[in-house]
Amino acid sequence: MLQKREKVLLLRTFQGRTLRIVREHYLRPCVPCHSPLCPQPATCSHDGKLLSSDVTHYVIPDWKVVQDYLEILEFPELKGIIFMQTACQAVQHQRGRRQYNKLRNLLKDARHDCILFANEFQQCCYLPRERGESMEKWQTRSIYNAAVWYYHHCQDRMPIVMVTEDEEAVQQYGSETEGVFVISFKGILNVNKHRAQIEAFVRLQGASSKDSDLVSDILIHGMKARNRSIHGDVVVVELLPKNEWKGRTVALCENDCDDKASGESPSEPMPTGRVVGILQKNWRDYVVTFPSKEEVQSQGKTAQKILVTPWDYRIPKIRISTQQAEALQDFRVVVRIDSWESTSVYPNGHFVRVLGRIGDLEGEIATILVENSISVIPFSEAQMCEMPVNTPENPWKVSREEEQKRKDLRKSHLVFSIDPKGCEDVDDTLSIRTLNNGNLELGVHIADVTHFVAPNSYIDIEARTRATTYYLADRRYDMLPSVLSADLCSLLGGVDRYAVSIMWELDKTSYEIKEVWYGRTIIRSAYKLFYEAAQELLDGNFSVVDDIPEFKDLDEKSRQAKLEELVWAIGKLTNIARHVRAKRDGCGALELEGVEVRVQLDDKKNIHDLIPKQPLEVHETVAECMILANHWVAKKIWESFPHQALLRQHPPPHQEFFSELRECAKAKGFFIDTRSNKTLADSLDNANDPHDPIVNRLLRSMATQAMSNALYFSTGSCAEEEFHHYGLALDKYTHFTSPIRRYSDIVVHRLLMAAISKDKKMEIKGNLFSNKDLEELCRHINNRNRAAQHSQKQSTELFQCMYFKDKDPATEERCISDGVIYSIRTNGVLVFIPRFGIKGAAYLKNKDGLVISSGPDSRSAWKPGSLQRFQNKITSTTTDGESVTFHLFDHVTVRISVQASRCHSDTIRLEIISNKPYKIPNTELIHQSSPLLKSELVKEVTKSMEEAQLAQEVKVNIIQEEYQEYCQTKGRSLYTLLEEIRDLALLDVSNNYGI
Repeated sequence: MLQKREKVLLLRTFQGRTLRIVREHYLRPCVPCHSPLCPQPATCSHDGKLLSSDVTHYVIPDWKVVQDYLEILEFPELKGIIFMQTACQAVQHQRGRRQYNKLRNLLKDARHDCILFANEFQQCCYLPRERGESMEKWQTRSIYNAAVWYYHHCQDRMPIVMVTEDEEAVQQYGSETEGVFVISFKGILNVNKHRAQIEAFVRLQGASSKDSDLVSDILIHGMKARNRSIHGDVVVVELLPKNEWKGRTVALCENDCDDKASGESPSEPMPTGRVVGILQKNWRDYVVTFPSKEEVQSQGKTAQKILVTPWDYRIPKIRISTQQAEALQDFRVVVRIDSWESTSVYPNGHFVRVLGRIGDLEGEIATILVENSISVIPFSEAQMCEMPVNTPENPWKVSREEEQKRKDLRKSHLVFSIDPKGCEDVDDTLSIRTLNNGNLELGVHIADVTHFVAPNSYIDIEARTRATTYYLADRRYDMLPSVLSADLCSLLGGVDRYAVSIMWELDKTSYEIKEVWYGRTIIRSAYKLFYEAAQELLDGNFSVVDDIPEFKDLDEKSRQAKLEELVWAIGKLTNIARHVRAKRDGCGALELEGVEVRVQLDDKKNIHDLIPKQPLEVHETVAECMILANHWVAKKIWESFPHQALLRQHPPPHQEFFSELRECAKAKGFFIDTRSNKTLADSLDNANDPHDPIVNRLLRSMATQAMSNALYFSTGSCAEEEFHHYGLALDKYTHFTSPIRRYSDIVVHRLLMAAISKDKKMEIKGNLFSNKDLEELCRHINNRNRAAQHSQKQSTELFQCMYFKDKDPATEERCISDGVIYSIRTNGVLVFIPRFGIKGAAYLKNKDGLVISSGPDSRSAWKPGSLQRFQNKITSTTTDGESVTFHLFDHVTVRISVQASRCHSDTIRLEIISNKPYKIPNTELIHQSSPLLKSELVKEVTKSMEEAQLAQEVKVNIIQEEYQEYCQTKGRSLYTLLEEIRDLALLDVSNNYGI
């Protein structure tokens, strides 16, 4: 007999209102189970497919597994799969019609041993959703309840294995019912081993060339082995037999050349595999270039079907349909992949939008943003409505309520900031003072962003999505609106601000920590210093005082008193930082070298120069104070919330990654011990060449490249021994000091405030993330951090190329520089140029098979011959018997040029023109002695780009002025956008772009 129930649905209308709908839901005592073990086959009225009778167990996937891993469930080797109606409906509602139809076709296919069980219409299986229960928890509970019923329905004769991605469900239901097993999805892969063993279940990433990818230390070589997977996909890899393993080439290889083109033997074979399944397709928007007329004709394609070339050379060509190929061939264009048929060599996609003209600065920057999936749309009106107001008419000020809650440091503490020149988002300040008992009090004060950003507000959700502020060579894209990042949450000088502070009481002589205090404060920063000024004061050069605005309007007596107070504070902070650093050094903290290049701009945002960042002791002073604060906050939040604290781990690197570092150091007579971070740090400190300081810089840079990436994680998902930060030599570490530009710090601030409330036995305001939700958030933040790093690196490389692009390498003096060889390959060397902070390849054998030779004047030339590579050197021998040898760390003279690419990014090309060090002309001695600022390069490049576009802008402005006279809409209409695209296609810029 049918049972009538009511299902209540809450639907949201387009106007934002909630609509309550009540539907009748009828439950039946019998629904088809499609099992040959059914005790009542007549009652169940089986029709259609039946499960196989030769399986050892039935598999019931959870809703999340069906959503994300349907490709694996399609494997014919997996048998006895029962899809619950609850899981199928989740796919329909959350993955769309295409994925749902794919599931329906799988269920209809007689070749696959799987059935659908309508658990929501069975009287004993149906469970109503409880009040306050999340949809995900109800779905998992319903599927488990149906699995238990199905096991008993088959008279306990067939074990049931429910697979899920929910670790909490595994713990809750894993041992609840005998015969019903709840395991993770990776566990089911071990239960059902294929005839070809699955060796990897990972993301396709880390490609080193367009022909090979490295997946979990398994090499995937060639398009066939990739099996229609694309960089970024989560794939299953089958390990090939050892006799089919391949080695990665040790030759220099350009992006448009495969390994065979180099004619060099590969390195020792490494594990090689092929993709046998795609678990998750992570297709995104791709920037492409349309082929030229000649290329279209050579393809033999019609104007409607053409192949476009992605900017990222790891992505295959994409076939799209368009009639605008000729008009768009000079532009960067965004396309989206729709499908990839099994019979096609290339995926199919469609046109999305135009980014800009090839070679145009804004177009190339937009390309970098799209390729890294960075969205830079303005903050919405709803988000801005949540922001506080601070205008001349209505200035923001500290509220009386907050004054009562917070510790007021405005009159008692000398607070100041030290940041780069021009910094607007000042999120950290420092203080130091002597207490009445003679001890010292060190304070780190961080902008209280969480006071203005409420959990789950519109701006909080947007900040969580962005996860970080993106810094490019000439601009930045903020995580938070400027009213916060550059104003109310920026700890500027002379204004009241809310802060979250950590203050330590230190012994006056040993600097050992006696007590620590955490809490919310009100501060007023006395000085906004930049690094160079602080360093001058530390060094005793007081002439820099004239550049500090806070001293300008003071009389001589007050000025002298305040200067003495500030100099004492900076000096004392430096002494404390040295002590803290020494303690970490004793535990094995590493001082690594990264080539950080700054692009120097002028007032008009023109690129003027490239300058590698110069280290100052005051950099380390500030850094040590921030590291100390992060460490103590990490300990605090972990003690209060051991299973849901956000920390940052840095795992030890693989020893094999240090092999090149050890070989290079050996060439100079140094031994690098990499057994631990302590031995590595000591070895690097001892690896100093008194005649060439570049050697130690390069060795530290190699050590940096060998390191694993530091990652955010939830403490509930790792054992405590895995919390360690290898590089900083700390047992626990997090990020607390930059909430303006990192969402991780916002989460940590909320955890710290909750920990303080917990200590005071007060109610914790706001819901903290569960371990599962926090781990998912950490994955997202880690992904966005990688995107930020890649985009910053790519934008710097863009400006480097633009800086040299229009220069004649044969006559321009800046294109000739000194370089240091730091790696040997079979057909060339890798060279570091200290002047510009550039690393690149210099070929000793060109595409014509000629090798480099050196004449009597040490000038290089190309001649027939051969190369012979040794461990620490490479020798070029011509057919005439001339030979020249290049050793590791040799200084050579290098010519810098740009290798232009229409479809991909331009690259720096290095050519060794002399095997002797570059001698700087007297006229350039002063200029060349200091490294080139990146900001100076940005100025010069931007200036040339602006001049190239000036004629276009004049024409476009005239068109816009004429159009605005008759324009009825206040904003930009679709017609305007289409007209701009048409105008761009018709503009003649051949003179500007050298076409």
